[in-house]
Amino acid sequence: MSETKEYSPIPTAENVEEGIKSSPSSVNEPLNGVKGSSKMSDDIVCLKPKMSLLNGCTVIVGSIIGSGIFVSPKGVLKSTGSVGLSLVVWVACGIYSLIGAYCFAELGCMITKSGADYAYIMESFGSFMGFLRLWVECIIVRPCSQAIVARTFAIYILKPLFPDCDPPEAATGYLAVVCIGLLTFVNCWDVKWSTRVQDFFTYGKLLALAFIIGTGIYQISLGHTEHYNFDNSETKITKIAASFYSGLFAYNGWNYLNFVIEELKEPHKNLPKAIYISCILVTVVYTMTIVAFHSTLSVPELLASNAVAVTYAEKVSSLLAYTMPVFVAMSTFGGVNGILFTSSRLFYSGAEYNQMPQLLSMIQVKHHTPVPAVIAMCLLSLVYLLFKDIYALMDYVGFSTWLAIGLAVVCVPYLRWKRPDLARPIKVPLFYPILYIAATVFIIVVPIIEDPVSTGFGLIMILSGVPVYLLFIAWKNKPLFFQRFIYQITITLQKLFVVVPSEKAQDM
Repeated sequence: MSETKEYSPIPTAENVEEGIKSSPSSVNEPLNGVKGSSKMSDDIVCLKPKMSLLNGCTVIVGSIIGSGIFVSPKGVLKSTGSVGLSLVVWVACGIYSLIGAYCFAELGCMITKSGADYAYIMESFGSFMGFLRLWVECIIVRPCSQAIVARTFAIYILKPLFPDCDPPEAATGYLAVVCIGLLTFVNCWDVKWSTRVQDFFTYGKLLALAFIIGTGIYQISLGHTEHYNFDNSETKITKIAASFYSGLFAYNGWNYLNFVIEELKEPHKNLPKAIYISCILVTVVYTMTIVAFHSTLSVPELLASNAVAVTYAEKVSSLLAYTMPVFVAMSTFGGVNGILFTSSRLFYSGAEYNQMPQLLSMIQVKHHTPVPAVIAMCLLSLVYLLFKDIYALMDYVGFSTWLAIGLAVVCVPYLRWKRPDLARPIKVPLFYPILYIAATVFIIVVPIIEDPVSTGFGLIMILSGVPVYLLFIAWKNKPLFFQRFIYQITITLQKLFVVVPSEKAQDM
C-alpha cells in the first residue's frame, strides 16, 4: 500500500484541492521544475521584462493599425453621411482613446499585473465580474478578431494573383491558418522574436500609410478639395453614435500594452510614454489617411468600395495599385502578431487568478514564454476560421468590449475611494475618467435604441459565461474523479510543453 501511495499522482483529496503543493516529490517535481535549485536570477522561470519603450510603442501602434483603417472608413462615412462629419468622428475617436489610455496609465502603474482591464476589474469588483470580462474577451472577441485579421491578410496577399476576382475561399482559409501557425511558433520561441516581428511590420504599415498620406497631400496640392464638406451630414443622434463603433474598431488596441506590462522595462516610466506617443501618432496618421482617401474618392465611390485602400490606389497610380495589397497584408500580419502576443497574456492572467486552467499560467523552461496560453489562443482562432460570417459575431459583442473598458475606467475613481493607500506613480485628474465614462455610456446606450437585436445577442453571449462560472469556479467541492482527471491532463501537457509554474508567482 505504501508503494502504491508513493507513486500515486493524487494521494489524497486535499492534495488535489491544493493543486501540486502537497503532492509527492515524484509527481510534484515535473510541475515545480527548477524551484529550489540554486540558479542565478536570470534563470528564474517567469515572464521577463525584455521590452523597451520603442517595443512598447510598436506593440500599441502595431496592435491598433491592423485591418481597421482599411475597412472602417466605409462604416464611419455610412453613419455620418459627409466627409466633414466623418473627420470629426475620427478625431473624436482618437481623443476618446487617448483619454482612456491616460486612465489606463494610472491603473497599469498601480496594478502591475498582466491582464489589463480584466486584472483591474478583478481587483476592484471581484471574481464574478472579472470572469465575465475574461469569458467574452478570451472565448469570443480576441480569437474572433484574430481570425478576421488573418483572413484579411490572406485575401490581400493573394490579391495580386487574382486581380479581377476574389481569391478562392479555400486558399484564403489555408493561408490564414499558415499565418496564425507561423506567428504562434514565433511567440512560443522568444519574446524578442515576437517584438522584432512587431517592430518590422509596424514600420511596414506606417510606410504604407505614409504612401497614402503623401499621395493625398499631392492630390490636394493640385486642387482636389471638392469632397471636403458637411453636405448631407447625418442629424440623427443614434446614427452618429453608431459611427463610433466603426471608428473605435480601428482604434482598438490602445490598451494592449497593459496586457503585457510585466514584460515592459521600467513600466512606471515607459508605459505612459508609450501610450501618449502611440495614441497621438495613430490619431494623426488615421485622420490624415481619411483626408487622403477623400482627395480622390467621393462619398459614393468610397461607400461602393469593399477595399478602400486598393480602390484609392487604383485611381491614383498603377504602381501603387500593385503594391498596396502587399502593404495592407503587412499591416494585417503585424496585427495578427499583436493580437496573439497580448491575448496570450490575458489567458495567462486568467489562469493566475484561478479562473482558467492552471496550465495556462505556466512558462516554458528554456524560452520563458507562456507556451500553453499562446497555443490556446491559436487553437481558438483556428476554430473561428471555420465560420463564414464571423463579422456578425463581432458586431454582437462589439458593445461589450467598450462596456468592459468603460467599467475598467470606473476602477480609477472607485479605487481612489476604496484603496487610497495604493501607490499611484501616475495620478489622473478625476475629470478625465468621468468624461470617459460619460462618453462610454453615450456610445453604448444610444446604439441600443438603433439596433436592439444585436445588443440582445451580445448580452446572451456575455451571460453564457454565468453557468461556466458557477460550474467551474464557484463550485469548489468537485468530485474526486473529476479533479483527478484534470490533474492528469495538466501533468501530461506540462511534460509535453516542458512548462512549469512561474517562480515569480510562487514567490509572491
